[in-house]
Amino acid sequence: MSAHDTPHAMLRRRLLAGGAGVLASAGLGMFGRPALAQSSTVEQPFVNGKRNLLAYPEKRPLIVLTSRPPQLETPFEIFNEGIVTPNDAFYVRYHNAGLPTSIDGDKHVIKIGGNAVGKPFGLTVAELRGQFNPVEFLAVNQCSGNGRGLFNPRVTGGQLANGAMGNARWLGVPLKDVLARAQLKESARQVTFNGLDTPIMEGGDFVKALDVSHAMDGEVMLAYQMNGTDIPFLNGFPVKLVVPGYYGTYWVKHLSEIEVIDKTFDGFWMKPGYRVPDNDCACIEPGTTPAATRPIGRFNVRSFITSVQDGGRLRAGQLAVVRGIAFDGGQGIREVAYSLDGGQSWRGAKLGADMGRYSFREFTFGFTPEKGSHDLRVRAWNRSGQSQPMEALWQPAGYMRNVVESVKVVAV
Repeated sequence: MSAHDTPHAMLRRRLLAGGAGVLASAGLGMFGRPALAQSSTVEQPFVNGKRNLLAYPEKRPLIVLTSRPPQLETPFEIFNEGIVTPNDAFYVRYHNAGLPTSIDGDKHVIKIGGNAVGKPFGLTVAELRGQFNPVEFLAVNQCSGNGRGLFNPRVTGGQLANGAMGNARWLGVPLKDVLARAQLKESARQVTFNGLDTPIMEGGDFVKALDVSHAMDGEVMLAYQMNGTDIPFLNGFPVKLVVPGYYGTYWVKHLSEIEVIDKTFDGFWMKPGYRVPDNDCACIEPGTTPAATRPIGRFNVRSFITSVQDGGRLRAGQLAVVRGIAFDGGQGIREVAYSLDGGQSWRGAKLGADMGRYSFREFTFGFTPEKGSHDLRVRAWNRSGQSQPMEALWQPAGYMRNVVESVKVVAV
């Protein structure tokens, strides 16, 4: 057994190999059926929001949007457990229903090539671990459609609440160090990324692209550990592309192929997929069409109360300590303010430790509620002065929801 052949990795390979026939016939097979007997339901905060809550392998019970391909949302109360989202609670988002059925973590090969490299080569995960200097940092992975179910007017697509996000500690190798071995040509313009999952529907293989300057910035990472252990299968074992500050559509799972090309990649998942209105707010008025679009990019600013949910109850006359999280696309959170009266007046919340500019930033505030209803709101600013609007902006794809959220509580 190799140094990296952990019991979890061995179990994952056995599960994948043993489940190949079931996966082929049922899309997920072992990833869905064993948990059905333990199923319960949860009601999301929008129309037709009833969902099953199921425990998949390597996961605690998560909210199921679809099982083929798997789309699992983190129950929101998990975010009150700490800054780091546990691996077994981390959300799952696939576009392709053809999941790999057998992966050997150490022997898995990532092919690096393309018409803009001078030296194509293959790299095993064992070589990735052993031949490069690793780096580690905390970074939020957030689905582009996080909060889509809350858009008004409603939009098409997966109806998610605010649980399609998570914050993890990623360990891996800077992409620039790997690409340096490929000897990029002066004609290099973009880098494309492909994984082991395969399509059965419109859109073809899920391939994403980054500009060469972005791919070589030293922060984009080939990650092989998540929160100190192997990345869970449903989150991309054995190697995941980590693109800090950018939406999860770029975080390719089961990474198997990297190509450096001499043009702008125009595959389906870059164009027309995952585009936003090409203006300052990435938004339009409902019922209109954007004049132009661009590929979705960095997160905007978001903040959430986590210690109490909408409709919650507090004890009147007793101090309540309210906790929450804020994050953005990499500038870092500078300030969080809170309101107890629906946004009429604001005070500064106390910020927790700065865990890095791509991480969740915790905040707290206290108040002693009188009997009756209270409308709690929080608003964050990053170091560039960007913040959240009081009214949600709209776009037809339901991406990049960004608003001062309202949490209504009753003190009794």
